[in-house]
Amino acid sequence: MKGKPSQCLEIEPTLAATATGDGDAAAAARVEVHVAVCAPCRAAFARYRDLGRAVAAWGRVPEAPPDAARARLESRLADLRKRTLLYRVFPSPLGDLLIARSEAGVSLVEYLAGGDAGRSRLLRTAGVEAIEDGADVEVLYRELMEYLEHKRTRLEWPLDLRLARSDFHRRVLAATAEIPYGAVMSYAGIACEIGKPAAVRAVAQALRWNPLPIVVPCHRVVGTSGALTGYAGDRVGLKQRLLAVEGVPAVRSRDDFRIPRDAMYVRTPGSTEYCLPSCAWLERIEHPHRVVRFASRASAEAAGLTPCTDCRPDLHPLAR
Repeated sequence: MKGKPSQCLEIEPTLAATATGDGDAAAAARVEVHVAVCAPCRAAFARYRDLGRAVAAWGRVPEAPPDAARARLESRLADLRKRTLLYRVFPSPLGDLLIARSEAGVSLVEYLAGGDAGRSRLLRTAGVEAIEDGADVEVLYRELMEYLEHKRTRLEWPLDLRLARSDFHRRVLAATAEIPYGAVMSYAGIACEIGKPAAVRAVAQALRWNPLPIVVPCHRVVGTSGALTGYAGDRVGLKQRLLAVEGVPAVRSRDDFRIPRDAMYVRTPGSTEYCLPSCAWLERIEHPHRVVRFASRASAEAAGLTPCTDCRPDLHPLAR
């Protein structure tokens, strides 16, 4: 993940000091030249200046020793950095996408109708300083395009789940992130994975508000019957397209798309093997909803699985 330009990193301490009135004339001149050409630093300078004014408005306090003043400034800067999310809107085959990241990791991937960032949940979230800055998220966009173009199977991005709505939501997202490329699991399976087997509807609702679609692959979660059901609100067609990218077929039914559950390879909970859907072992598992279904032997083996030594899917592959 690309960091800030070196000139921005070098001037950041001077930027804050000048904005809060602690810098000298030479520092102020350097800041003036830099912010004239750097929009992100110009925005940061304005926030530091507002912060300084707010602190001054609290009233005068006895002058603190230099170390204490520095500690206060560093604390304010750390808080601002923690709240800052850099974002940019990009075109894609799925429509316009907003990608946002913090120092901790990627926080948001959002489908935007018409590319209007003003309608993003990012700009309506309390406690977030959103700054449009393409440089820091450009590499993420390129990797996402490589995934959509079949050039990569993983997006190994550090994640910042600050936009998750609850601990339950984070647990659902964490379980969903474990579903391999080219595979699907049911909503009931995710509910079992997090120890809440009765919370199937709550799992579906949590994934409806997934702040990181594609990266946390909620498109790989389907109904128990194989129906794709919802995705990112009402974008089931996008779910079908993402599964198609990964080689997972979905056929059109009367009201929905549906995956062919009985024509997919199966991994049982805790197993290192994959089976045919007719394998006798499948009748003995305690939680049948927890199975993961793979579209192909290649995707199962890419996930580190080996063929079942009983049903031998390597010798009796499914017909396509």
